Amino acid sequence: MGANSSLLTPNSSDGSTHPSKLTLGDIPESCVALVLSYLDPLEICKLAKLNRAFRAASSADFIWDDKLPLNYHHLANDYLIITNNNNKLGKFGIYSRLTRPVRFDSGNKEFWLDKRTGGVCLSISCKALTITGIDDRRYWNFIQTNESRFHTVAYLQQIWWLEVEGDVEFKFPAGTYSLLFKLRLGRFTKRSNRRVANYEGVHGWDIKPVQFQLSTADGQNAISKCFLENKGIWEYHHVGDFVVADSFSPTKIKFSLTQIDCTHTKGGLSVDSVLICPSNLVKDFKALL
Repeated sequence: MGANSSLLTPNSSDGSTHPSKLTLGDIPESCVALVLSYLDPLEICKLAKLNRAFRAASSADFIWDDKLPLNYHHLANDYLIITNNNNKLGKFGIYSRLTRPVRFDSGNKEFWLDKRTGGVCLSISCKALTITGIDDRRYWNFIQTNESRFHTVAYLQQIWWLEVEGDVEFKFPAGTYSLLFKLRLGRFTKRSNRRVANYEGVHGWDIKPVQFQLSTADGQNAISKCFLENKGIWEYHHVGDFVVADSFSPTKIKFSLTQIDCTHTKGGLSVDSVLICPSNLVKDFKALL
């Protein structure tokens, strides 16, 4: 054991021996970075708080290569995440910035990376939708509220012909995506600083179902129908899925919510936004409501 033994039991100044004591700070930064590369982003960020070595290792570019979307250069450059003032951002810096919502289209649309998976999510405000009758306050009103990420929802008073349409063109990374409408029956008002539910105008949704539809420029289509039943809670209504094959070409999507049977009126519907996200994240978003 000779020489090898001396490494394990070094002599102290007083001649006694004791085992070597290594700390996390003694691990080479390159080794730490290699281990971190096998973890997901949230785990990496937690370990980065341990000490300086882990924090420095967590910013190594190669760790974030497969965490960033394939087309992250487009997302960062075209939406002004990288500017002359911060053009030296490393890949960790780019990932971190893209996990915060990036507004575009006059602030009525935004996208962000899911912090855990790096998947691209996109939300479209009700103000970016084409809503039949929206300019007539007998039918619709925009209501300011902190319940929406855009701080505004469209509220339907009463109408015979329900038609809400929208479209978006965006360079989604390759993958399978789901499109969902965020809706609620009823609205909430404040009385004496208390949040009070108001369902007085809710009617007509139990007679016939509403229809959701989406279509893409490359010929993908989806249609779903459902009755709107639950009052007072926000719900994500799944319209359908579509597949993106090319991360570097824009995907054009049209979508709609309709109930155009004119045999009865309907009212009391709040429309918040439309969400597009990787299909494997749908359960996560529904769990947040």
